[in-house]
Amino acid sequence: LSAMVGLTVPLLAVDEAHCISAWGHDFRPEYQRIAQAREALAAERVLALTATATPEVRRDIADALEMRDPKVFVAGFDADRLIGQEGEGFINSLQVLDGGRISIAALGLGMAQGAYEAAVKYAKERKQFGKSISEFQAIQFKLADMATQIEAARLLVYHAAWLADRKDVRFTKESSMAKLYTSEVAVRVANEAVQVFGGYGFVKDYPAEKYYRDVKLCTIGEGTSEIQRLVIARQILGKK
Repeated sequence: LSAMVGLTVPLLAVDEAHCISAWGHDFRPEYQRIAQAREALAAERVLALTATATPEVRRDIADALEMRDPKVFVAGFDADRLIGQEGEGFINSLQVLDGGRISIAALGLGMAQGAYEAAVKYAKERKQFGKSISEFQAIQFKLADMATQIEAARLLVYHAAWLADRKDVRFTKESSMAKLYTSEVAVRVANEAVQVFGGYGFVKDYPAEKYYRDVKLCTIGEGTSEIQRLVIARQILGKK
């Protein structure tokens, strides 16, 4: 593996029962050929990982996947180097999502704050009918709602992060609440920012369009809003 130090390589994680690639292709132990995937990666190195320490099994996997190629490495890991409990990898991966959702919530919070500040600045500068549009009640209501929602989202994010730092409590519900609420608030704030900017909200010379375009990802990454509602509901109802 020393030849791969410093290289960025596609990752193919396999064991005796499953062959799942990093690209989402599913190659079951009938050992369906991965010729199509290999053709797309003809010029690249592929690293195959197996949790099996038996050299014979690793060799069988490599043969079945047609990985007899100097560009391909099959690495094994001894059972005594297992991280966590055997059979609980999926649970561990879900726990990682709890922290990731706080990160996405923080990302959404930052974009909401940026869109809000840009809207406030523009509202003070933009003149209509002889005065700044910030003097109009319709604009003031928008800014007031934006500021209030951002502060509520901020508290949810901080609370979830505080629980995560404690290390001794589960924070699945709180992280999903923070991610759900903050991401959707960010979308609403970015939308209202475009309204405040008016026609300039779609012009790249101003920041509103970028916030509006980028912020939607926060309702999708690390689990969609629909998934967050499902997670929260299961936590409330005590379902696994």
